[in-house]
Amino acid sequence: MEGRVIKTTGSWYEVQTDQGLLKARLRGKFKQDELKLTNPIAVGDYVSLQKEKDQETAVISEILPRENYIIRKSTRKQHFSHILASNVDQAYLVVTVRQPRTSLGFIDRFLVSTESFRIPASIIINKSDEIIKEKDKEYAALIKEIYEPLGYPVILISALYDKEMVLALGSQLEGKTTLLTGHSGVGKSTLLNRLVPAARQTTQPISKSTSKGTHTTTFAEMFRFGKDGYIVDTPGIKEFGILDIGDEELSHYFVELRKYLGQCKYNNCQHVNEPGCKVLEVLEQGYIHPYRYDSYLKILYEEDDHR
Repeated sequence: MEGRVIKTTGSWYEVQTDQGLLKARLRGKFKQDELKLTNPIAVGDYVSLQKEKDQETAVISEILPRENYIIRKSTRKQHFSHILASNVDQAYLVVTVRQPRTSLGFIDRFLVSTESFRIPASIIINKSDEIIKEKDKEYAALIKEIYEPLGYPVILISALYDKEMVLALGSQLEGKTTLLTGHSGVGKSTLLNRLVPAARQTTQPISKSTSKGTHTTTFAEMFRFGKDGYIVDTPGIKEFGILDIGDEELSHYFVELRKYLGQCKYNNCQHVNEPGCKVLEVLEQGYIHPYRYDSYLKILYEEDDHR
């Protein structure tokens, strides 16, 4: 039989099948380091499986081809990667302007990952009720200024207090598999609980000592939304490392750079300091936001970013 993985809990997986929900495990052959994945099976995967003798558990025998996935470098195992979710229709990155403050570099790294599979992405600025200080208003305005012209919707919301905005967001999730992710403490669990009350995700206040969130979501899980939709919730992400994107193709995943590709003097132009570079020309003319170009360089040279 076939089914879809809706929750991962270490070595066991919950799989939705036409015969109901089954608890399943992997055959040993999937647990090979050559895969270079910390999670060989991800939420959203379609799999083939067979029931075990007890008829209550099953063994996964095959991972069916993925249409797409969102992946990042593992923070625990060098040279390994971690799939956040697979077979998704859209992705929403939940950010906040303070406590914790989501950096532009983090946003850009996430968008590079979604662009690599042409997954439509949006940015949710949560806790809009807390955007009171002028510097916070300016940062929220900067996020909208940078990303909306690029085709990434920026939505200001208060998951805790703005019921109408939550309902409006929900209308965009109907009939789709949507990834919901972000740093710990951005209110992702609160938003999910508003969208799917049955989720009952644990929420915790921001740490006063670090001004950062603490992990409340332990495992990735997919929740049914409406009739045919799903929302994939992931544990909070501290860093978003780019994986397996070569220097020569990185610019393909910055939408404002992509439109000028092929117009440079040299075919292998990396848009750094090469003569006759069209990207540098339009950057000088103000058609590319300097923050975005700075993120491009930081990813190109794999520098940490805490802007």
